[in-house]
Amino acid sequence: MKRLISVFNNSIRFNKWILVLTMLSSALTLSAQKKGWIELFNSKDLSGWTQKGGTAKYAVENGVIVGTTVSNSPNSFLCTEKNYGDFILELELMVDTSMNSGVQFRSNSMPEYQNGRVHGYQVEVDPSKRAWSGGIYDEGRRGWLYTMESNPEGKKAFKNNQWNKYRVEAIGSNIKTWINGIPTADIVDNLTATGFIALQVHGIGANKKPGTQVKWRNIRIMTENLEANRKKDKVEIAQLNYIPNTLTAYEKKNGWQLLFDGVSSKGWRGANKDKFPENGWEIKDGTLSIFPGDGGGDIVTVDEYGNFELTFEFRLTEGANSGLKYYVVEQGGALGLEYQVLDDAKHPDAKMGRDGNRTLASLYDLIPAAKGKRPNAIGNWNQARIVSKNNHVEHWLNGFKVLEYERGSKEFRDIVALSKFKDKPNFGEAPKGRILLQDHGNLVSFRNMKIRNL
Repeated sequence: MKRLISVFNNSIRFNKWILVLTMLSSALTLSAQKKGWIELFNSKDLSGWTQKGGTAKYAVENGVIVGTTVSNSPNSFLCTEKNYGDFILELELMVDTSMNSGVQFRSNSMPEYQNGRVHGYQVEVDPSKRAWSGGIYDEGRRGWLYTMESNPEGKKAFKNNQWNKYRVEAIGSNIKTWINGIPTADIVDNLTATGFIALQVHGIGANKKPGTQVKWRNIRIMTENLEANRKKDKVEIAQLNYIPNTLTAYEKKNGWQLLFDGVSSKGWRGANKDKFPENGWEIKDGTLSIFPGDGGGDIVTVDEYGNFELTFEFRLTEGANSGLKYYVVEQGGALGLEYQVLDDAKHPDAKMGRDGNRTLASLYDLIPAAKGKRPNAIGNWNQARIVSKNNHVEHWLNGFKVLEYERGSKEFRDIVALSKFKDKPNFGEAPKGRILLQDHGNLVSFRNMKIRNL
């Protein structure tokens, strides 16, 4: 009898603790909601979520969403049934170090777009040595928007084999990300204003072992009073602007200037001429295009540049050839170092020169771009970047560095001696020069051209 009474009393105490914990949990939930947070996951089941894309398995285990890979499946996405425009999103995740994942936001799936393919912004989950976790990828569209190569400190934020806290602020055209409180990415883009949130399990082929997992918990979102709840950082990271022909406050503060304003030829003239060409070049819908056969000729900037960082976007047509030259000197022509702009697959120049040094993003006729470069398909925009400081020069394509060299070095001069410029004294070594866009007789378009002095 005493034992029964003891068991009964212990049972009462246990139930009281359960009641206390339940009330405490409810109080915390209500507190969070009062502060503006809305829970997207109830820790019990997948209510409010739906799967799209591949066939990976999603389940709730011990209050955690678990995604598990299956063989021969494309990317899978567990998507919120609701769409969200402006918001602040927070969640925690842990991933097997052998796989890749991501969290979609402002994403969509529509029958008219690649048969319903999920597409939109993704904050990266990358446990590999590349360490691009926290970067921003445009799933199913443009590819990488923020690779983390411009934020070395942010690359250290993600911790393998641990829970990592992610934060995404998507407010207007500005999108920022954090991992474990450390800022990782900052872009300005207005391609998509609203869409669902989705948890990705990356697809694997039929020959890869299934069963690796990624886990998510504590998923919550805020949709009101966002400006007052923006995270304020002590350290400013690089911001990338994808709205064509505009400058953000960050860019202005850091010395960026538009080389092309999107509406006029201001700041440009014909090479070795006093004014902008009357034929050949067209400014329309925010783009500067050269048309075939019209004889417009090359154009150059009115200003000259020494140490600089330059970014521009270009769009090729099939078989097209053009280029952007820098450190251009007009005496004796319009010579300068050239970032090659070319359709490698269809233009014969790609197979000329030496070792591919006339292919896209190469230093024309001198240094080939890396073989692993990632150009976008013909007809789509590519982003190029050139950095030149104290004679050290880098070429970038779509967020990836594809070559680097030292102007004036022995190695550089040896390469020049093997090129078509071997008879040009001090080729490519001018302390400053103009920027040139090349008329090679093919339809090529440019936009979002910006430069800053270093």
